[in-house]
Amino acid sequence: MSVIAEIIDTLENKVVKLVLKIQNLEQKTQELQVDLTKSAQIIQTQLTEIEALKAQYETLKIANSLLGSDDNKRDTKLKINSLIREIDYCIAQLSD
Repeated sequence: MSVIAEIIDTLENKVVKLVLKIQNLEQKTQELQVDLTKSAQIIQTQLTEIEALKAQYETLKIANSLLGSDDNKRDTKLKINSLIREIDYCIAQLSD
């Protein structure tokens, strides 16, 4: 009987160790999920900031070309033509 008792004790110890490992892994999983959520929020914030900076860059590029820079004249002319077309379209809509 003592052999069976030793086997049962060994099995019980192994089960307890496995339960502790499972609990540790679940805790680590939760921590990783929190980290992942924080990282996703940081990425979203950075993407928003990048888009704002791109828009600001385009605005500065157009303003620079309007001030006489030859670098972006073509882009500025295209943008102005696009704005004129939009204004003409709005006027046509209002006229109807």
